[in-house]
Formats: sequence, structure tokens, C-alpha cells
Amino acid sequence: MSSWAKGIDAITLFVEDLDAAKRFYGDVFDLPLRFEDDASAVFELGGTLINLLRTSAAGELVEPAAVASPDGGVRFQFTVGVDDVDAMCARLTSRGVELLNGPMNRPWGIRTASFRDPGGHVWEIAH
Repeated sequence: MSSWAKGIDAITLFVEDLDAAKRFYGDVFDLPLRFEDDASAVFELGGTLINLLRTSAAGELVEPAAVASPDGGVRFQFTVGVDDVDAMCARLTSRGVELLNGPMNRPWGIRTASFRDPGGHVWEIAH
């Protein structure tokens, strides 16, 4: 039996400052911008679209649930595999990214580091 879910096509991240988020994803991740309008900017990461959506436009996507504020606490983390965590940390910090933690060796056998985007979304790099 195979799953009906074949992968993640798109991730929508709610952001307060769309311009800062666009700069971050363009500059830090070197991602190509695929679409933008007044409320959103869409980048492509591998085969997944990263949709940055202004918080003010997010309500209609999740109502009746509420859109949380960025200081409501971390509820998830995205992990991106890299060849060299330490080298990528150096590259990220040279681009003004502040690491939350790492690089560190984890007990389960990988090396990781984490950072936040301007909207408070946490990313981890791992090898």
C-alpha cells in the first residue's frame, strides 16, 4: 500500500515583514524567486515551493484557526542537509545570520546548527 502523500509541494510561512523575509531567502539560501505580489513571495527550494505570505493575508487560509505571532514559541523546525555544517555556519554568519545553536555533534550521529529567519521560523542544517 502506498501513501497518497507523495511529498511536500509547498510550505507557506506567515511573515510580518515581507521585504525582510524576501531578502533573507534570496540572500541566505540563494533561492530563485518564482512569483511575487503585494502579499507574498514564492521561492523554490529543490522541488518545494516556499511561500512567504504576509500575516495580514494569512487568516483566510487557516480560519477559523488563528494566525500566531512570531513570539508564540517554536512549533517546528525545517532541516536541510549540507555537506559541511561548519563551513555552512561560516557562510551563514558572514551573511548576517545569528545561529541559535551549533555547530554541534548530536548523540544520534549527526552534526547540526540552527538559526531563525526574520519571521521566527527555525531552520537546521545537518550532516
